Amino acid sequence: MKPDSAACGGTGSDHRVCGIFLSIGFRPDPAHIDVVSHRGPDGRGWRVFESPAGAVALGHRRLAIIDLHDRALQPMPTPDGRFWLIFNGEIYNYLELREELRAAGAAFRTDSDAEVLLAAYQVWGEEALEKLVGMFSFIIWDDAEKILFAARDRLGIKPLVYFASPNGLALGSEIKQLIGLPGFSRRINLDRAHNFLETGVMDHMSDTMFADAFNVRPGYFLKLDLKTWRPGHELGFNEYWRPPAPDGPRLSEDDAAEQFRALFLDSMRLHMRADVRVGSCLSGGLDSSAIVGAQARMPKGSERFQTISAVFPGTAVDETKFIDSVVAMSGAEPTYVTLKPADVFADAEAIIRAQDEPYGSTSIHAQYNVFKAARERRVKVMLDGQGADEILGGYHGTFSYHYAHLVRQRRVLDLLVTLAERRRWHGIGFRKQLSGVMPGLMARLGWRAPKADAAPSGAWMTSELLTRHAPASTDMFGQALAAHNMQMPQTVGEYCIALTRTINLPSLLRYEDRNSMAHSIEARVPFLDHRLVEFALRLGDQHKIVGGDTKRVLRRAMADVLPDIVRNRHDKIGFATPEETWFKGPLRGQVEARIEDTLRLYPGLLDAPATRVFAKQMLDGERPFDFSLWRIVIFGIWGRAMGMTL
Repeated sequence: MKPDSAACGGTGSDHRVCGIFLSIGFRPDPAHIDVVSHRGPDGRGWRVFESPAGAVALGHRRLAIIDLHDRALQPMPTPDGRFWLIFNGEIYNYLELREELRAAGAAFRTDSDAEVLLAAYQVWGEEALEKLVGMFSFIIWDDAEKILFAARDRLGIKPLVYFASPNGLALGSEIKQLIGLPGFSRRINLDRAHNFLETGVMDHMSDTMFADAFNVRPGYFLKLDLKTWRPGHELGFNEYWRPPAPDGPRLSEDDAAEQFRALFLDSMRLHMRADVRVGSCLSGGLDSSAIVGAQARMPKGSERFQTISAVFPGTAVDETKFIDSVVAMSGAEPTYVTLKPADVFADAEAIIRAQDEPYGSTSIHAQYNVFKAARERRVKVMLDGQGADEILGGYHGTFSYHYAHLVRQRRVLDLLVTLAERRRWHGIGFRKQLSGVMPGLMARLGWRAPKADAAPSGAWMTSELLTRHAPASTDMFGQALAAHNMQMPQTVGEYCIALTRTINLPSLLRYEDRNSMAHSIEARVPFLDHRLVEFALRLGDQHKIVGGDTKRVLRRAMADVLPDIVRNRHDKIGFATPEETWFKGPLRGQVEARIEDTLRLYPGLLDAPATRVFAKQMLDGERPFDFSLWRIVIFGIWGRAMGMTL
């Protein structure tokens, strides 16, 4: 059989970030791969096979990072036609693996990383996963043995979603590919809706905001023998990687910084492999600045390295002075993107359709427009700093774990120094620092208060419907940890593992993937090279927080590539927007109107009178501002755009 249509091949190193689709049992329909044409506007492949479990369809949409040749079409077969591959992502160490495979007798018709991946599976089977350095979701069909193999990378950088029913199984890159399959509904998963509306947390469980859509977990693979397996049977995912325990050797600060630096620079070397223009998101924070600074030390191409930054002149979240210092030190070519208040609702539906699920704040709009600007400037690969905060405990919530560590070790002087530096750098008084962390600090020291149910939600969430879907006796952090067979963290090291596996990183990676692919941009995240991740997590409590410094090992490792103004920063902004100023000012009328839209669209979901009072108090400044209003607003925009029902 020949593909109905395909264009995914290469004469050079075939880096690709694409869209993939598989169905078993369902009527083969290429519309489910064409709906993600934005993930691969440069080519299309489709092939259908027969199996005892029904038709097996493989679809692929290609984003070409290099001019590609027909020899590397996807779905890609082995020379004997037995194994067929569809692949989304990058195998960064493909050159090294190709030489290892050649030594084992493999021959190659292309120079593509896809063919290396296919040969690796043919030679090593599922053990090939241990050898891969990269970001990936891929599916391999063994047409001789009628066996399906699908895998997602260790950290979940590349997506893989699925729908399983007695009628069939489907896997894809985005939820929108599952819509329209027989039996797939647009019902809202109210458990996850409660989590989102209350706190903004998503992606901490394998299920999604769609009742019928699920994520393949990071570090898992699926292997199905279709000679015996049938739609409706258990899938049986297998875990091949999990974050290491924080039990690494004790290292001096100099040794830790030296090892971190070597791993990070090697990750950068691999992540810079491309024959197209490479750029970087640059916020002016430590992480993105380290990437740009390290890039300046890499071999230069014919064009200057491009940085794209979101700036908000005249506001508290503007980081222009930090960005300018990095640009000056690195010699990069900068682009500055300014988001206007009017852009928020003008872009909201497009971003929702890209994301498939709601998102917690307008900071996602800044990221979306950064990638839009990258495309306008012919940049096809963008590096970003996602993951550094998780593996190094860069969030200020990490301090309570650090305080507990100091108290356990009776390091009173170090505790006082940390409290004093945070007061000096962040304006947080001793009493406020300790009052905010005492409950958690007591728990982490083993001083347990009587167990209580989760704190009640705000009055606006006390409807009968949402009350039925509230967490029962633990918070969603605990639920997510239990789903991953993890205990509640007690130390900085354990907290970093929890952030990497649950709550934070999965959401950030979804935002990154969907926002970049909406503009046909390949986003790469050098801090999530699994070798660097494993080193950082094994450090445990070492060299992450020192005094008031967060991410100390990164500051030391990159001391010579970071401007002092950035290396010595102690605030944290990221891709933030002046949301409070906008909502209380030029956008207030639209915010109030959109809240009413949500209440009308889903009557009974929220307590309508309490929601109106809550919104008025927040907009009038009578209660502290947070992202709750945006969550109410975007929930209605999402529900209407995606046709969701209760």
